[in-house]
Amino acid sequence: MARNSKNYEKSIRAFLGEGTEFKGVITFEGTVRVDGTLEGDVITKDTFIVGAAARVRANIQAGVVIIMGDVEGKIEAKEKCEIRVGSHVKGEIFTPSIYIEEGAVFEGTSHMIGGDGEVETRLASTTEADLEGAPS
Repeated sequence: MARNSKNYEKSIRAFLGEGTEFKGVITFEGTVRVDGTLEGDVITKDTFIVGAAARVRANIQAGVVIIMGDVEGKIEAKEKCEIRVGSHVKGEIFTPSIYIEEGAVFEGTSHMIGGDGEVETRLASTTEADLEGAPS
């Protein structure tokens, strides 16, 4: 699974390099890689790559999410989520397929949800009141 993700890295359409900071909402088509600091929301049907030097505090909605750096937030990956060695992910992941390499750190919960829009349906039915009443 991780071997195929090299193809994503070859087709990067935009890049936020080390030393750059961005706050806000990013929407895009194609593959985007972040190696800087990002805070906000990421929305795409395509691929979002978090590089090894990246520090991301965001809610991420993407087709494929590949993480090699530090991410905190909610991740909705409609196809798959890869958490690579050396990365640190803290939060909640909704995806039909998750791959966590040995040496990666994941603190949180994962929800293995089927494809074809089931993620959107399930998330839409979860309210903040439901989450507040849930045990920690």
